[in-house]
Amino acid sequence: MELNELKSILQSAGVVGAGGATFPTYVKLAQGADTLIINAAECEPLLYTDLTLMELYMDKALSGIRTVMDAAGITKAIVGVKESKGKLLHWSQGQELAPGIKARLLPDVYPMGDEINLIYEATGRIVPPGKLPITVGVIVMNLETVYNIHLACYENRPVTEKWLTINGNVKPIVVCVPIGIRVQDLFRRLGIKVPEDHVVIDGGPSMGRIIDPYTAIVTKATKGLLILPNDIPAVVTKLRPQRVQLTMASSACCGCSRCTDLCPRNLLGYPLEPHKHIRVTAISEHINPSDVLSASLCCACGICEIAACCQYISPRAVIADHKELLAQAKMRFTASEHVEYKASPERASRMMSSARWMQYLGVDKYTAHPECDPIKKSFDRVEIRLSQHIGAPSVPTVSVGNPVRAGQIIASPAGGLSVAQHASIDGTVVAVDDKRIVIEATR
Repeated sequence: MELNELKSILQSAGVVGAGGATFPTYVKLAQGADTLIINAAECEPLLYTDLTLMELYMDKALSGIRTVMDAAGITKAIVGVKESKGKLLHWSQGQELAPGIKARLLPDVYPMGDEINLIYEATGRIVPPGKLPITVGVIVMNLETVYNIHLACYENRPVTEKWLTINGNVKPIVVCVPIGIRVQDLFRRLGIKVPEDHVVIDGGPSMGRIIDPYTAIVTKATKGLLILPNDIPAVVTKLRPQRVQLTMASSACCGCSRCTDLCPRNLLGYPLEPHKHIRVTAISEHINPSDVLSASLCCACGICEIAACCQYISPRAVIADHKELLAQAKMRFTASEHVEYKASPERASRMMSSARWMQYLGVDKYTAHPECDPIKKSFDRVEIRLSQHIGAPSVPTVSVGNPVRAGQIIASPAGGLSVAQHASIDGTVVAVDDKRIVIEATR
């Protein structure tokens, strides 16, 4: 398949990064890469979505990988999984999964799913700060993304379903459900009740966000739904208001710099020093964006917040505030071509083990392997968001009262960076606006 043909198929099928970033996949496809890395590290605790897909549909994932390799002229692919999950799959280091496609068993550390850390661990290459992986000859895709590429190219199935893990203080399960269903409808169908002293997190316990299960919906970015007590560290930090976080940062820092010592990006030689962002916040009421450019290099893993600081300060929250300043100023850090970046010799000894990270978060008790329900449930209503991807919102092509079928295009790509959206159930369009299309099932 030619590269431009594949790009067109993926844009029309609505394929985006399924690991949570939702960057339109067709844009990632470019000539010049020699290595395709499949991110199946699933480094966030309690998530088993990619593992389940590999157990059930690795043949389809490999087909998607080969399709990308052939179209982009890539000679080598690496499927990166953590050692613990590699054992469950009975994979060995360097095992050939298909011609030109090998397994890479990654250390059980967090955040190994971070794209920059993953590339270094799999290839030894360091992506220059502020640059894209293609600059070092690499393209990175999530495991579910290449599975969706296979469906789009060979089964004529656009992205209408989402695989996700439900875990936490509940019987764990991996499900495949229509995109756009309400979380409360999914929980009701599975007999799940959220206790009053618990929250629901969309994503992982480290980087996920707290949602209202009565109004939230499943989108292409949803990788997991976690039901967790509101008094564990993973949740307490999310519940603390940003204003309080910033006030604490400006008054309580002891200057130990441990947040920088443990920063995964700093350990790869990136000029990101979280303790200096705290210092800038403490001494200056009005911050010049040019003084905090390195904030754009932060992957928001949360190690500085949960594990490093003895004063309960959140460098992550401070850096997030600085990222907003940079976004308003349309500025970001860009590496100099004359600087060579090298990983710290202390990196191996300072990386955060997955087991220890779960203890820091307070989620180490939720380690049961989930069951799997690969059968799509039937639901009465879906809400298809027009901005389920980075870029311009999709443009509705249907009106209220139109009957639609699952898989039908209901919103076309806008100009520039954008993808199509599709109906995920059979039904009738009951609402259309500039943010969503609501479909109710045919009764």
